[in-house]
Amino acid sequence: MTKRLQRVLAGEAVWPPPTWLMRQAGRYLPEYRAVRAHAGDFISLCTTPELATEVTLQPVRRYGMDAAILFSDILVLPWALGQGLAFREGEGPVLPPIRDAAGVAALDPARLPGAIAPILETVRRVRAEVGEATLIGFAGSPFTVACYMIEGGGSKDFAHVRGMAYRDPALFARLLDLLTEATVVYLAAQIEAGAEVVMLFDSWAGVLSPTLFRAHVTAPTRRIVAALKALHPDIQVIGFPRLAGMLVGEYAAETGVQGVGIDTSADLSLVRGLVPDGIALQGNLDPMALVAGGAALESETRAILAAARGRPHVFNLGHGIVPQTPPEHVAALLHMIRAA
Repeated sequence: MTKRLQRVLAGEAVWPPPTWLMRQAGRYLPEYRAVRAHAGDFISLCTTPELATEVTLQPVRRYGMDAAILFSDILVLPWALGQGLAFREGEGPVLPPIRDAAGVAALDPARLPGAIAPILETVRRVRAEVGEATLIGFAGSPFTVACYMIEGGGSKDFAHVRGMAYRDPALFARLLDLLTEATVVYLAAQIEAGAEVVMLFDSWAGVLSPTLFRAHVTAPTRRIVAALKALHPDIQVIGFPRLAGMLVGEYAAETGVQGVGIDTSADLSLVRGLVPDGIALQGNLDPMALVAGGAALESETRAILAAARGRPHVFNLGHGIVPQTPPEHVAALLHMIRAA
């Protein structure tokens, strides 16, 4: 029997909708914190199959989620290509910034297979244990990954990234081409290891002008989806062009994805008119409504369910779950959805 999430991505309006949450394995869960305390640094947690398997499965065991998403990070890819990476408490990821041709040339795709081998072992282990939930593999989209690689970490506006895209479009395109090809290799390997669906996170797509969005978000996604479909024709792909605004419909229609993630700022009742009917919508509860719980959570949840009813829909957040989220609020959310 086809799993609920995959039925939706095939165009079926399943009710109540299948549910999983971005960053559902993480610091808000006490069982995650217990594993994290013994793991050492964050990269070690991502690359130790026994531990990464455990934290991937924790929210499925606790809540009966309809999907397990591989526990990893979008910046595993530049790390695997040879760029330095550290996660500092209270600061987030830190990378030596790439600002010139020499920095791009130093990236080595030959490192990729060896570096991702432990992650693929995690995929195999989770697939063996995931049961009725769908196993989602993922990667960052080339533009969002490039944001961190060029900026050297997070940013409010990614000025260095946008500056390079305008001042040196050839160099920027060279980096995105390398990342696009490496992302195909990485996701294809996850599929071969057992991922049933894959997702592309373009968290910073919304900082771009429409022209640059089409060139650096839509076009690479289209290339990745086409390449994966050529290798694995039945694979289903979810794209998440966060803060795409009015371009979300064009993105959904032109990239070949089967599902499109919708961020918190979007009105689902309007988005469903922009996105072609056969493409599933995923989202888009505000993570802070989940923190608040109670009447606020109920009101927001019911509004999303009403807006998406009759449409292929995966209930999710509009961005990742935050560490201060009470686990009992997640349980309350799932009860509301399942009773709808």
